[in-house]
Amino acid sequence: MTRFYLVRHGQTEWNRIERFRGRVDIPLNATGVAQAQAAAESLVGKGISAIFSSPLGRALKTAEIIGARLGLPVEKLDGLVDMDYGEWQGLTPDEVAQEYSSPLDLWLKHPEQARIPSGESLDDVRNRVLAAVYDLASPHPERPLLLSSHKVVCKVLLCAVLGLDNSHFWQIEQDNTAISVFDYNPKMGFSVSLVNDTCHLRSLPSA
Repeated sequence: MTRFYLVRHGQTEWNRIERFRGRVDIPLNATGVAQAQAAAESLVGKGISAIFSSPLGRALKTAEIIGARLGLPVEKLDGLVDMDYGEWQGLTPDEVAQEYSSPLDLWLKHPEQARIPSGESLDDVRNRVLAAVYDLASPHPERPLLLSSHKVVCKVLLCAVLGLDNSHFWQIEQDNTAISVFDYNPKMGFSVSLVNDTCHLRSLPSA
């Protein structure tokens, strides 16, 4: 069995004002750094043996802050990169609504059917992140791993490990530096023990 600690990155300015981020490399803001530090403290003593991160700076910095506290290096993993929002990247939801009302309506009502113009679908995200998880599980049995990624990736991965299809995408929430925990057993499949835990943020003034 391989245990995975799944962590969404800390806050960025584009989270705060709500823009479609995707592959745009937005750094953590001061709140995001504090959130990552709090998450790191909560992960001490969990036996985490390796850390893997999306190559984008907001996830990578979150992972590096955790890694520094746990004494572990961080390895970049392309399978954890954020969803490609294509033509929506950098736009606010209101701007997308003005220019792409039909695909946005499909995204909000039937996300499993939507494909972002010039970008990815949720199936694309699901296939690559699950492939990354399976690839990591084989060489790391009985060794807890940490994955640092993005909201959409975390939501889609949690749908998969919970046995839900992508139509349940909007029913899964993932806050900044939320921690989720799941196990993978090659004979039994996935089991989930924690989803969207943000208890470590209670002491932060902006949480």
